[in-house]
Amino acid sequence: MSNGSQKRFDVLVVGGGPAGIAAAVRAAEHSAQVGVVDDNLAPGGQIWRGGSEGKPSEARRWLERLERAGVTTLSATRVFDQPAAGILLAEHAGEALELRYEKLILATGARERFLAFPGWTLPNLMGAGGLQAMVKSGLPIRGKRVVVAGTGPLLLAVAAYLRQHGAEIRLVCEQTSWGRLVAFGLGLASSPGKIGQAWRLNKDLLGVRFAANSWPVAVHGSGKVESVTVSRSGKLQTIPCDYVACGFHLVPNTELAALLGCEIRNGYVSVGENQQTTVAGVYCAGEPTGIGGIEASLVEGQIAGLAAVGRASDAKQFFRERQKTRQFAVRMERAFQLRGELKTLPGSETVVCRCEDVRYARLQPHGTWRAAKLHTRCGMGPCQGRVCGPAAEFLFGWNPESVRPPIFPARVESLATIPSDAQ
Repeated sequence: MSNGSQKRFDVLVVGGGPAGIAAAVRAAEHSAQVGVVDDNLAPGGQIWRGGSEGKPSEARRWLERLERAGVTTLSATRVFDQPAAGILLAEHAGEALELRYEKLILATGARERFLAFPGWTLPNLMGAGGLQAMVKSGLPIRGKRVVVAGTGPLLLAVAAYLRQHGAEIRLVCEQTSWGRLVAFGLGLASSPGKIGQAWRLNKDLLGVRFAANSWPVAVHGSGKVESVTVSRSGKLQTIPCDYVACGFHLVPNTELAALLGCEIRNGYVSVGENQQTTVAGVYCAGEPTGIGGIEASLVEGQIAGLAAVGRASDAKQFFRERQKTRQFAVRMERAFQLRGELKTLPGSETVVCRCEDVRYARLQPHGTWRAAKLHTRCGMGPCQGRVCGPAAEFLFGWNPESVRPPIFPARVESLATIPSDAQ
């Protein structure tokens, strides 16, 4: 590999969202040579896509600090393999990059969980956060009828954003119960900032119908979404709409951590007090360690960045705040736990793996994820199981048994660029 395709850093951060930005800033402000690699077009991740929009002061402050700190940002770049310790391979514009590092911080974020039900593959059914991101990128939504469905606080934030941009929100459909929602709300008493956010969302959504104990049963349309049938407290209702924004909470992106050999426990990357993983020199921050939102990501990112440059004593100032964010994460996971009725939604012909067109009936005879992959190719398409994997885990109780490179689709030329000292 040519020198122009090889980059070296004291600290390499994978992921350019809030956790990755915070980690990179803290490390670079202590004179380390820091690089951030991210598959988005600009730093900010999904939550700060479009720069400071959505959370102006906080996003702008961190993005400005990132620029001042002299961090090297490698945008539109995707890591796909680790050929040897201290080396990652990535692709940018179809070209391979060899990234060498002394310390590595994983801030790979999370993705939305999709569940299979009739019609969920129709065009204009999108992830809740995915539709929001497309609107931020220019998709016209004014005057469009939207049903937002699934579970978790993201639903309300997306509904408010879409409404602010002219969408008609027909219904916000939350699968969890009113009892769990009330308990979750009462638990916010110890978090004044969260109460403020909830109050603003309530104000932004004044007049929008909200239904707990409710979930989508089927989406209908000829070539694209035209209506959605939802179960509202046991009663079916069909709602005409142009879009369905659907997401059943978030799934941490742990594939790279697993490839590196980091311990994954209960679906999350295991970390110590300084965000260090079970692999020496590798740290992890943000959603891969537990779904906790921006506040948790920023706190953990700062701890990881400081620890990676030998300033663990400075990182201790954030421990108390991290504990608060972890308590919130536990309450949120308990409040929005998926109900068992959702497992009954797919019919025998419902597609579960859309990459390989694998339907529910073909998966039922198998007892493990490995067996299903061998016999049906479920999870072997371009998404590498990122969509169907969490769905199958929920439906059948399967767990992925291994992660193999490439963790993202890559060109054959890139796969052939393993450095000679790693062979």
